[in-house]
Amino acid sequence: MKIGVIGGGPAGIIAAGFAGSRKKDVTLIERNDKLGKKLFITGKGRCNVTNYSPIEDFFEKVITNSFFLYSSFYSFTNHDIINLLERYGVKLKVERGNRVFPESDKSSDVIKAFEKFLHDNNVKIMFNTRVKDVVYKNNKFILTSTTGEIMTFDKIILATGGKSYPATGSTGDGYKFAEKLGHTIKPIKPSLVPMEVEEEWIKSVQGLSLKNVALSGWVEKKKLDERFGEMIFTHYGISGPIVLSMSNVINKHLDKKITLKIDLKPALPSEKLDSRILRDFEINKNKQIKNALDKLLPKKLIPIVINLSGIEETKTVNQIKKEERRKIVETIKNLPLTFKKFRPIEEAIVTSGGISTNEINPSTMESKIIPGLFFCGEIIDVDALTGGYNLQIAYSTGYLAGNNV
Repeated sequence: MKIGVIGGGPAGIIAAGFAGSRKKDVTLIERNDKLGKKLFITGKGRCNVTNYSPIEDFFEKVITNSFFLYSSFYSFTNHDIINLLERYGVKLKVERGNRVFPESDKSSDVIKAFEKFLHDNNVKIMFNTRVKDVVYKNNKFILTSTTGEIMTFDKIILATGGKSYPATGSTGDGYKFAEKLGHTIKPIKPSLVPMEVEEEWIKSVQGLSLKNVALSGWVEKKKLDERFGEMIFTHYGISGPIVLSMSNVINKHLDKKITLKIDLKPALPSEKLDSRILRDFEINKNKQIKNALDKLLPKKLIPIVINLSGIEETKTVNQIKKEERRKIVETIKNLPLTFKKFRPIEEAIVTSGGISTNEINPSTMESKIIPGLFFCGEIIDVDALTGGYNLQIAYSTGYLAGNNV
């Protein structure tokens, strides 16, 4: 039984390794000159391996088709990948938000462990080999590479990833193969991606990081989502952990007008914030308003808040009326932004969309259309929030594919 696995990312590696552990003749085909190129850059190069939360909590972190992953998550859990890596000598640690990282903070250690795992299970690896075409004929899969090489397999696993970070090899080839073989591809969109906004003032605060703020997304008066944590202003808009996570929810509403609000002081209710501003004003009553908020707000944001509050920035504090002060409070609690669009999919961490889950057996990852064709990882129409959840999807679906191929 010859098995071909196309794609040497986390899903393909796990699939190939477990298929090999069942004494199958497995070949892993990778277009790059090394494995796990995208894995290498995850977690800012530290590799956020998985999340340590209870596996039942993972489902609420999956934005698209969480129900499809029930068998996957419970068949190969976060503790299973942790045990596998530790067995291969990778010591792990748990950080904020239950994120799991290697103690060394080196993603290369994770990749080396995966390489040993493949070696121990006799997986043959073909590097620098890009598959150009897949044909299903006489119950066999015939693969043709871009250099003209022809390979024949009894079964194949497509683990080619999505379209985000194409420099790592994720260029959407798998979607073409799957579509040609009769599968439906749900619209491909960026997910976990920075956002562009309409406001011109954004350029003046470029590079400013905010911690412990709340970001909310709205369609008219309906709140779509709210996130608390860190974000950063860029020349085009906003990025950072809470922005990336929110993009996952917003991309389901792109046909509507979306607005965003930043609560710069989420720990302070409006009344307490007003009292705090009053105290600051008492100390700085003879100063201009633009010089009286230094202890409350980052310097770059002060003129923005004052301008959006409709106050002349040269006005002295003792001239500020109660209504104007209340307007400052309102602006600090609801700094408005108008969503324009997402950054290109090339800048997204993961891809939303992909092969329809209706056409894949969730217990085995086998195609319901063509026997012997399996899928795993980002190529499937599933995606989750940041925090190690997307990598766990890759391992869990990879395990089912490799174990059932």
